[in-house]
This record gives sequence, C-alpha cells and structure tokens, in this order.
Amino acid sequence: MCHSYGVIEIMEHSTKKELCRFSLAACRSYRDRIPDVVDDIVQSCRDERGFCHRGPETIPSHRVVTDIVQRTFRILFPGYFSVSHRDDQTLRYYIGEEVTVLYELLAAQITLSVQHDCLRYDQPCSQCLERGHQTALALLSEFPRLRGMLATDVHATYDGDPAAASHDEIIFCYPGLFAIAVYRIAHYLFEYNVPLLPRIMTEYAHTLTGIDIHPGARIGTSFFIDHGTGVVIGETTEIGNRVRIYQGVTLGALSLKKDEVNELRNQKRHPTIEDDVIIYAGATILGGQTVIGTRSVIGGNVWLTDSVPSDTEVFLRKPDLVFKKIPY
Repeated sequence: MCHSYGVIEIMEHSTKKELCRFSLAACRSYRDRIPDVVDDIVQSCRDERGFCHRGPETIPSHRVVTDIVQRTFRILFPGYFSVSHRDDQTLRYYIGEEVTVLYELLAAQITLSVQHDCLRYDQPCSQCLERGHQTALALLSEFPRLRGMLATDVHATYDGDPAAASHDEIIFCYPGLFAIAVYRIAHYLFEYNVPLLPRIMTEYAHTLTGIDIHPGARIGTSFFIDHGTGVVIGETTEIGNRVRIYQGVTLGALSLKKDEVNELRNQKRHPTIEDDVIIYAGATILGGQTVIGTRSVIGGNVWLTDSVPSDTEVFLRKPDLVFKKIPY
C-alpha cells in the first residue's frame, strides 16, 4: 500500500510540473506580444486627434503643486498641520523656513506654467522666469490678508453650524474650509493670469472634498459651505459677503450650443449671489444674468434661471406625501 501511494505521488508531482511548464510557456507567449502593444500605443500618440504632451514645452508638476498646497496650509494656519510643536520662540524660524521653500517651489511652477503656454501656443515672450519669481513674492506678500479672510470663513462656519465643537475642529476637519482656502490661493494666481496652476490647485481640492470652485469665481468674506459634497461654483460666479450654501448646490451656466461656446467663453455665464444669502441643499441657480438679492433664502432643490429680489424666500410647494401602514 505504501509503495502504491508513492507511485501516485510521483505521478501527481510529474503532472503538476508539466502543467507549470505549459503555463509558463503560455505566459511567455503573452509577454512576447507586449512590443506590438507598445507600437500600437505609440502610433496612437502620433495621431493628432489624440492627446500626447510631447515636444520641447515644459509642464508644471501635479505632485509639486500638491506639495505647494500643503505647505501653504502650514503657513496660513501655523501649528495646525506641522508634526512638531510651535511656540513664540520657534515661530519665526518655522515661518521663515516654510516661506523660503514655498517661494522657490511657487516661482518654479509659475515659471513652468507660463513657459508652457508661451512655447506650446507660440505666444510672445513674457519673461517667464522673472514673472514666476515676481508673482510668487506677490502671492506670499498677500498671506497676511489671506489669513484675515480665512479667519472670517472659520468664524462664519462656527457661527453657522451648531455641530462645530470648536474653531480648531473646523480648521482640522471641515472640507468646506479646505476647498475655500485652496480657492482663495488659486484665485490670486488666476487674477495674475497664471495658466494651469490655479486650476490644478482647485481640482486637487475638488478631488479631496467633492467641492468644485473655479478659481475665477469672486467670493467675499465670511463664506460658509456646510457639508459641501456636490457643490459647484462656476468661473464667472460672484458671491457677496456672509453667504451660506449647503451640499449639492450648483451655481452654474445655462447649457450652450457648440457654436456658442467660444463666443461666450469670456462672458459672464454664472449667477451673482449678493450679501447674506442662504442657499439650501440641492438648489440649482443658472445664468449670467441671474441675481439673487441681498438676504434672500433659496430653499432646497429649487431650480432658478430668473433673478430674485432682495429679502425674498423661494421654496417649492410641500409635496403630497403618502403614508401607508405596512401590512405584517
């Protein structure tokens, strides 16, 4: 009996080895086809109808821009996002080190962004290197003012949300504040006509928070986005002071025909929201001529393409709800 089992084991082992050899041979045959796949991909990259960023044009780094955003937060909110303790004795050293590194990174990425458009679209020379350093310094010089604006946003969030346990919790945790802070940095670069970089920043925040704020929008102080997921704020939107919006709100443009897109690319396409307006969850407000007047309240799921006077409430009628007893 023992001898028979030994023969069976040898046969099974031999069969497994043959199967492994067969599998390895099959895998090699698949692998040998990779060069053909590579050739097909390269050929598709040479098709002008596709997109392949090849050539002498420089391009900014998404990874470095992400690092810039994180370093910016460490300066705008000192001590909150650093790994070591900060006090009055170390604050100047800490800020000095962060600002110096951030300046170099910003200057380089702004230069690359400007140089990219100059070379790729055959634009006149815009002194990209000097412009990069000049704009980086100008942005850093605005940080005290930016910190003041963000402080109003933190206070507005705390005053408007009873679930906020503290200002610290808002700075650490709230996606609305994160998205607003990134927008305020990106908006400054947008105003300086820096290409690519502002949009990379706000789309990074969009990816993390689900809040899509175009850097071209104009937003006043004490801005509060509660919850935030699904919020969209278009490029030419204008928002006054002390405005509060909830999740799922869209401040967008009316749909355009294909031949109208370029014609209206630089026109006002998104609504104006005046001071002290509240817009509840799921509301959609569209159009460049649409104005929501001061102190108005827009209810949940409202769809608006017309202006609303000041001190006006806009709500949908209460739906007819049906309550039925569940039969058991």
